[in-house]
Amino acid sequence: MGISGKPSPEQLHSFHSQGFLVIESFSSPEEIDDMRRRMDQLLDGFDCSTAASIFSTKNQQKLTDDYFYESAEKISFFFEEKAFGEDGNLKQAKQLSINKVGHALHEIDPVFKTFSCSEKLSSLMLSLGYKGPVIIQSMYIFKQPGIGGEVVPHQDNSFLYTEPPTCTGLWLALEDATILNGCLWAIPGSHKNGLVRRFIRGDEGVYFDQPSPSYDDKDFVPVEVKAGSLVVLHGDLIHQSFENQSPKSRHAYSLHVVDTDGCKWAQENWIRRKVDPEPLYES
Repeated sequence: MGISGKPSPEQLHSFHSQGFLVIESFSSPEEIDDMRRRMDQLLDGFDCSTAASIFSTKNQQKLTDDYFYESAEKISFFFEEKAFGEDGNLKQAKQLSINKVGHALHEIDPVFKTFSCSEKLSSLMLSLGYKGPVIIQSMYIFKQPGIGGEVVPHQDNSFLYTEPPTCTGLWLALEDATILNGCLWAIPGSHKNGLVRRFIRGDEGVYFDQPSPSYDDKDFVPVEVKAGSLVVLHGDLIHQSFENQSPKSRHAYSLHVVDTDGCKWAQENWIRRKVDPEPLYES
């Protein structure tokens, strides 16, 4: 794997077989430091008295509000479920209470845009067969020590559906991700079974069109990676992460890419943009 971002034939074969691929040292220490420092600045400037939206993969149907919907084209801040005490106040500093920041860092913030629109990332998407890829959302995920919440088994295509499905997840480790601090887990080859269910935005809010299947924990494998590694996730891959039970955070920067060439963005998706995103390239 060179700095061009183009995977080797062996890596591509592994991705198509397993449904995910780890590319080590995709991001430089300098890029990581730039993004982490920039996020510190964004958090310092965030007035948490103006918004107290909670993000949960377990209860998002109940917690979804206009702040969540509007975040598709903004930089918005979402707290952990366990961040608040019974009195409704934060139990600790806001910097240790945020679940994630999203969903348009890649568009709005110059530091995150530099990485997101880099030549190496475009080269990667080209090697995966994308003809007009757009980044449809970006998230800075904190996985806070002690309270970093579980992300239940899911498929990215459920939330970011195109016809035909084209979503690919790009998960950049900004810190080492281990079993103890809540690394990703995936079911190898599960992408070959297709999409199980969709996350729909209707008149009454958001909902899944099917109940969640039950999965055997023994089928999942941990994806432990070093800071700077990029995990490429097929949109139909079943993956999850557990609570962070360690005293260390597990920061990551996540992008989701869909194609615009020969496919259509589903109107029932939760993201309903006022302005269409610009493709990384067009071939």
